[in-house]
Amino acid sequence: MNKLRNEAMSQNDIQAKIASFTCIEEALDYFDIGFDSRFIDKHRVELVKRFNGYLILTKPEDWFAARRALKNAYCKVQRSLLDKTTRSACRGCTSCQRR
Repeated sequence: MNKLRNEAMSQNDIQAKIASFTCIEEALDYFDIGFDSRFIDKHRVELVKRFNGYLILTKPEDWFAARRALKNAYCKVQRSLLDKTTRSACRGCTSCQRR
C-alpha cells in the first residue's frame, strides 16, 4: 500500500497527487479501482471530465473521498451506457456498489 495513503493526507496533498497523474489509468491504479482497458480507451474523455467535475463539486479532503469521486465517475459513465428502457444491471465495474 502506498505510504501516502497510510498517512493523513491534507486536501492540498491529495489535490497535488491527483494533478501529478498523466493519465486516468494512473488514477485508477492509485485508488485501487479495477477497470477494463477497452472501456477506458473508448470512454476516456467522458470519464476524465466526469472525474474532474466530481472533484470540483466535492473537493475531496482525503484519499477515500477522492477514490469515491473516481468510483462514482466510472460508475456513472458505465450506467449511462445501459438501456434506459430495461432494468438491466450494472456490469463491468469491478467495484460497483449498485449490484
